[in-house]
Amino acid sequence: MPNSQQSLFNFDNTDENLRFKTLEEVKKVCNYCYKCDLSKTRTNVVFGEGVFSSKIMLIGEGPGQNEDETGKPFVGKAGKFLDKFLETQDISREKNIYICNIVKCRPPENRVPTNEEMAACREYLDAQIQLMRPKIIILCGSTAVKAMLGVKSGITKIRGQWFEGPFDAKMMPLLHPSYLLRNQSKAVDSPQWLTLQDIQKIKKELDSFN
Repeated sequence: MPNSQQSLFNFDNTDENLRFKTLEEVKKVCNYCYKCDLSKTRTNVVFGEGVFSSKIMLIGEGPGQNEDETGKPFVGKAGKFLDKFLETQDISREKNIYICNIVKCRPPENRVPTNEEMAACREYLDAQIQLMRPKIIILCGSTAVKAMLGVKSGITKIRGQWFEGPFDAKMMPLLHPSYLLRNQSKAVDSPQWLTLQDIQKIKKELDSFN
């Protein structure tokens, strides 16, 4: 069973009261957003990519240089490494996952987004979740964990655990691929080995909905 956490979600379950009716509406507003200073330095808004009807969503921290240039999430070296790991369990953005970030614009020098920047972007992320209603939400990296769970525990201590999410979704913290790239060992109990076990657990849960 997922761990119980104090709710950080304030979703309105009444569809007629939703500000946005479609993901395209959210994306259009987001593309012209100037609510924080990240809008002044971005090249492109990185809204999200993948299968809208999928049961699984991955939430990362924010765009890097490659993402800012292309407008697509997780397309740099770390993103390709993430794709490789997910594809070991037949999970891909072309088939069955939607990928987005806490903030939609690149923080300068790839720094961690501030609380104010995350708050400015939160309505877009909440709308993505509310419209998609994923069954599984992967929290990729410590920033996503902090934003979605509000816990102080380090991600290495809670990775691979299930937490209660919005709309009865299950959320799991996953080590960020950039961290895995810095830890190349595939030995038992190494970060890469542990992440593979976590993705296998995610795939088992995903298969239970089919």
